Amino acid sequence: MLPIIQKRKYAYFVSGILTMASLALLFTVGLKLGIDFKGGTLMEVRFAKGPVPAVSAVEQSLSDLSLQSLTIQKSEDKSLLLRYLASDEDTNERVLEKLQVLDPGIVQLRTDFIGGSVSDQIKKNAVSGIILSVLGIAAYIAWAFRRVSGLVTSWEYGFGAIIALVHDIVVVLGIFAVLGWRYDIEIGVPFIAALLTILGYSVNDTIVVFDRVRENLLRAGKKEDFEITVNRSINETLGRSINTSLTVIITLFAITIFGGESIRYFGLALLVGVIFGTYSSVYIASALLVTRYRMKMKR
Repeated sequence: MLPIIQKRKYAYFVSGILTMASLALLFTVGLKLGIDFKGGTLMEVRFAKGPVPAVSAVEQSLSDLSLQSLTIQKSEDKSLLLRYLASDEDTNERVLEKLQVLDPGIVQLRTDFIGGSVSDQIKKNAVSGIILSVLGIAAYIAWAFRRVSGLVTSWEYGFGAIIALVHDIVVVLGIFAVLGWRYDIEIGVPFIAALLTILGYSVNDTIVVFDRVRENLLRAGKKEDFEITVNRSINETLGRSINTSLTVIITLFAITIFGGESIRYFGLALLVGVIFGTYSSVYIASALLVTRYRMKMKR
């Protein structure tokens, strides 16, 4: 049996360094926000002749305009979706003129503007959604483990899960702060969807471990030390956690490498989140149960 829980101090140290570094990056560098959070223009055009030009060719044709936060996504029926920060008619006309060089018969299907008030509301909804999700997860875990026995209460199981979830989200945000700073990678609504998905995946793995802890506590009662019970529970579920995570990681790695521009960073956020979510389920959430137990025993 691997002495996993006995090494929790090292895990706390590593996670503490990662969390503090991520928070420092968020407060100093910050995230590079896309038009979903800053406002801008969404233009959809349809080409009259095929095939639709490559995204790189469209980017090259628009390079003279120096459009900020430009993203280009292929759609159905020979269409393209263009997003950029500018929101004035003059810029939109110049964009259309550049595209007409590639195809004189191009048709402008729609042009939508995302104003400042709309983007502010999106930011508020994103933050509210994440906070409510975390609180809802904690409440569910507390309810699900309400019959757990021992010094560690069901609410403390929920609190441990919250700490692990916050750890996962903060680390992902810190990594994307670096990516935005060094490589101009922006975040939008899909990134928020990735964070919410990470919450769900991470807590799923945590509940599997917690459930095994509960089962072993009911079997062993007070005959076995709590730390030994938790460590045995982790070892019993470790194979399942690793196998499940590896299958997801392989898929997300393929999406990140071979996926289109529109989903690449969504896949990358999930990839980082799944890796740290698996880690935190073992070395953060479960370890905190033992730490809390030891604190109560000393009293």
